[in-house]
Amino acid sequence: MYILTEKNRHLKFYYFIIEECLSRINKIFLLFISLILFSCSEPLSSESFIRMNQVGFKPDDFKSAVIISDSPINERKFSIRNRDNKIVFENDLVSDTAFNSYFKYSARLDFSELKIPGEYFVQVKNIRSKPFKIKENVFNSVRDSLSLFFKVQRCGPTKPLLHEPCHLQDATEIIGYKKSYPIDMTGGWHDAGDYTKFLFTTAYTTYMLLFSYEFEPKKFEFDLDKNSVPDILEEARVGLDFLLRCDFADDAFITQVQDDRDHTVGWRLPENDTLTFNRPAFVKMNKSQVGIYAAVMALANRIWKTRFYDNDFAEKCLKSGIKIFDLRDKITNHKDHEKYYTDSNYIGKLALGAIELYNSTKSPKYLKLALEYGKKTEPDYWWSWGDFNSLAHYKLSFIDSNYINLLKKNLELFTKNSAQNFFNEPLAYSWGSTTTFLGVAVQSILYKRLTNSDSFGKLAIDSRDYVLGNNPWGISFIYGIGNNFPKQIHSQIAYFKKGYLPGALVGGPAPKNLFEGRNIELKNTNRKFEYKDIVYSDTFDNYINNEPTISGNATALFVYGYYSSSEK
Repeated sequence: MYILTEKNRHLKFYYFIIEECLSRINKIFLLFISLILFSCSEPLSSESFIRMNQVGFKPDDFKSAVIISDSPINERKFSIRNRDNKIVFENDLVSDTAFNSYFKYSARLDFSELKIPGEYFVQVKNIRSKPFKIKENVFNSVRDSLSLFFKVQRCGPTKPLLHEPCHLQDATEIIGYKKSYPIDMTGGWHDAGDYTKFLFTTAYTTYMLLFSYEFEPKKFEFDLDKNSVPDILEEARVGLDFLLRCDFADDAFITQVQDDRDHTVGWRLPENDTLTFNRPAFVKMNKSQVGIYAAVMALANRIWKTRFYDNDFAEKCLKSGIKIFDLRDKITNHKDHEKYYTDSNYIGKLALGAIELYNSTKSPKYLKLALEYGKKTEPDYWWSWGDFNSLAHYKLSFIDSNYINLLKKNLELFTKNSAQNFFNEPLAYSWGSTTTFLGVAVQSILYKRLTNSDSFGKLAIDSRDYVLGNNPWGISFIYGIGNNFPKQIHSQIAYFKKGYLPGALVGGPAPKNLFEGRNIELKNTNRKFEYKDIVYSDTFDNYINNEPTISGNATALFVYGYYSSSEK
């Protein structure tokens, strides 16, 4: 038994004093260490943003993101976490230059090695991204949404979406032809946010829809309305029927329905258009229209013959295409005072028309013409509704592989540009930047098909992902896609539907000088994300940044359809 003596009491007291001193020293030491660690792990500023594709990636995609911040990014690594907040991937942050004068710090994230399907988010210190997915069919919803946009744009008795049948009196007269009389020009699509209709953009759009199906038939067999007809071909038929109506005379064709008067009566739903009985058709012919018209009709001939076994309609298309193509040397290029879709660079379009006619007829005369026109073409170093020589070069490459080099010249320039721009933009910003960037992806995809080389695969994905949110504003420029998208699209139908316009690809960021002299107020824009005098404003009246077009959507549908999966 332990006996407590006076000496033991003194020893216990001394032990207590020593333990208390050690305890306090330890607490002070721990507090000191904690302060050091906290100072090294200071949270990132609330003015730090992760920019990335907001939809997701296919398992084998190149996968990247960017973080921009107004404060130093001292963190060395980033993590990818699953829905349970478990870290599934880590990699080093790669520091980069200042984005602009406000966001002076940035870093790049590469997580291409993460290939396991799932839902994830990116985390850098206390900043995390919105969820994104990795799966093979991640772009199917984008493809499907883009296709719905065309139903909204439908005109006439074509079962439109979000509005009633409209403009059933098109057209009330013909302007620009030797005779004037009412003519049936119903159907087709409204070109953009207004209610005009154009042969050129309708032909380009219809061609891209048919070309998409020809290029990837399994992926574009999707049938959302379950009527046993691929949606993309059902939509193409809307364009074809309108184009066939444009072929109204032996010596001329209709090129436009309605003009600037459409912009003078205020916003209204198409079925309530006060100009219903004042919508003329115009004959404003040029050789570019001839080329793209012949191309779309020749391609339609092959598809309707092989997919639907509809020889009558197939032959009707081919006959019309040949007839219009034969007018190429009998017309002069009309100079349009309205400057809507005027295009003097017609050689590439005639080359495309000739090679498509050859593919449908196998007539040597069309092959000879295609090669003669093709020799006169050059790379566009661009892409737009009027700059698509690459389509002709792609088709001609199956006859002469030297045309592959013209595609490659485009792509080499785009790659050089991309390396010099913060968000890997492949071309300068313009009116319709989103379509132009996606056109770069189109050309990369065509090159890969011809060469089986993925040397420009990253270029395509960078352009694809820019449109879906990996851009300064962190906006997906397609309505309803991603977690942050335009809400006030410049469309009369969208205006009356509280902004709703499924699958609409807007024009996107543009140089500030394009707004000079135009009555557009730059509202709903965050100036701190601007750089190089490039602006984006999400407002109903902004037809530069925020107007969708059928030609832009057709370009986007090819790209995201290509990245989709035939699996549901």
